Amino acid sequence: MPPIHTSCAPNKGIIVAVLVNQNELVHLGQPLLIIEAMKMQTTLCAEVSGKVNQVFVGIGDDCLLGMPLLDIHADGANKINTTKVPNTDSINQILLDELNVRKAMTLDEFRLEQQQKRHQKGYLTARQNLQNLCPVDSFMEYGQMAVAAQRLRRDHEDLKSATAADGVITGVGHINPDLVTKKDSQTAIVINDYSVLAGTQGYFHHLKLDRILAVAADKNYPVVMFTEGGGGRPGDTDITTVNSGLQCQSFATWASLQGKVPRISVANGYCFAGNAALFGAADITIATQSSWIGMAGPAMIEGGGLGVVKPTDIGPSANQCKNGVIDILVENEQQAAEMAKKCLLYFQGPLVEGEKSTFADQLLLNQVLPEDRRFVYDVKNIIKVLADTDSFTEIKAQFGGAIITGFMHLQGHPVGVIASNCKVLGGAIDVEAGEKASQFMHLCQQFSIPLVVLCDTPGFMVGPEHEDKGAVRRLSQLFVAGSQLTVPLVAVVLRKCYGLGAQALLGGNTSKPSYTIAWPTGEFGAMGLEGAVKLGFKKELAAVQDPTARNVLYEQVLAEQYQKGQAQEVASVLEIDAVIAPADTRKTLILALFS
Repeated sequence: MPPIHTSCAPNKGIIVAVLVNQNELVHLGQPLLIIEAMKMQTTLCAEVSGKVNQVFVGIGDDCLLGMPLLDIHADGANKINTTKVPNTDSINQILLDELNVRKAMTLDEFRLEQQQKRHQKGYLTARQNLQNLCPVDSFMEYGQMAVAAQRLRRDHEDLKSATAADGVITGVGHINPDLVTKKDSQTAIVINDYSVLAGTQGYFHHLKLDRILAVAADKNYPVVMFTEGGGGRPGDTDITTVNSGLQCQSFATWASLQGKVPRISVANGYCFAGNAALFGAADITIATQSSWIGMAGPAMIEGGGLGVVKPTDIGPSANQCKNGVIDILVENEQQAAEMAKKCLLYFQGPLVEGEKSTFADQLLLNQVLPEDRRFVYDVKNIIKVLADTDSFTEIKAQFGGAIITGFMHLQGHPVGVIASNCKVLGGAIDVEAGEKASQFMHLCQQFSIPLVVLCDTPGFMVGPEHEDKGAVRRLSQLFVAGSQLTVPLVAVVLRKCYGLGAQALLGGNTSKPSYTIAWPTGEFGAMGLEGAVKLGFKKELAAVQDPTARNVLYEQVLAEQYQKGQAQEVASVLEIDAVIAPADTRKTLILALFS
């Protein structure tokens, strides 16, 4: 007598189909019954081959877990060829094919006409910019299937490609994964696509932007955003319950991330209105030479009755660098992506290979200053010797030139740098330089980046013309920024350290930094030596009638005052912490900041 195999219910449910009859021959794996529970169906298949002996249930019967459902007289042939030829006409395969086609419609290979237009301008596509930022296989895209909200006026099939992703690629990828830890490399990425309706911002475009910014806020991901585009889009017709569009959350959400996550924006081509607002609100702004950035585009200017202007007359990059809108100017989008990656690196923590960093011969610093204290020099040469090789990046190079701001790495650690530039105004701090320095202090404070100040300033810039620019109010913000610093700050006085300007540059006074040091060439005083002598010894100098003798007296008094304000003398009364050899500066900074 053949053995009997009983098939039991794998779960509780209702019998919705009986696929075999009594005495029917069945093979291994053949469907026998279908059970439905919670709107999901489970097919019970034969675990042996043989003849059905008895079916215990019918359609509509309830079954419990483990309940016998049918018996099979097994024939002992437990192994048969159950290999099946894939059915390419199955519903699942059809859906998968449709998905692949749908995704392909958003890619450059399908959108050849749009790609060619970009290349003819010398520009890259949005997806090429994405590839230059991060490995494609590390990118998780959000909202790739979105199309413009224009189904009421355009064919939906056409929208799938013509308005791919509704003009903005959003997602999370790994930037600089080989240089920092994988966790620290995770970045939210937003790339506006000018090939879709001139990069304008539509309804679903904004929803995608809001979604990825919410992810960035929740996960503490930095954000890199390419902002090319023409601002708001008036052509979306599907959202009939919205009139003004002023309920849009994107701009407030983007601004609210200030101080929470680093935000880097990149402009290329035309960047107007809402796109420009996003660009300008970032922590670091990068733009190509072929960039025009303005809070209003040609259409808005003409609509406001202000005349007809060409888009290339609005906010050219050369102008926007000089007024501080653009922090870093590069040649093209390829360089923009590389610069965005380099800038992001300063916010991603220490480099994994930081201990192996290379750097210049530090003995060069012993000879970097001119012998005559009145001669100028290039302080960037000092920064580059101190920094890890090729790690220094200047911010706002064409704005507020009396002070240089930027980032560097020291033994793989990110550091902010504020340096006096005696090649501009003798290093005197004018309103633009002061605002630039105070903004940079705030940025470093917000993201816990330690600061190094290289001081060589005669103080704040003076004169009626300067006061007309609001110096009292604007320069005072440098004291405000310094007072709020809690990150490590090390001050290095290279040469001049005079007056309120020097105090502000050092965070408020010589005791504010965690370590205040000077080179032997350092000199200190309440105001510049020359001015102090002329003012303080005005009567004595005026009493000498002979010009030659008067000049001799002036030089004598100047030398005496210089001697009193020399670094070693100031250190002897504990107004600063130490005087060091220039060649020891890098070593001292690393000890003071990271030990």
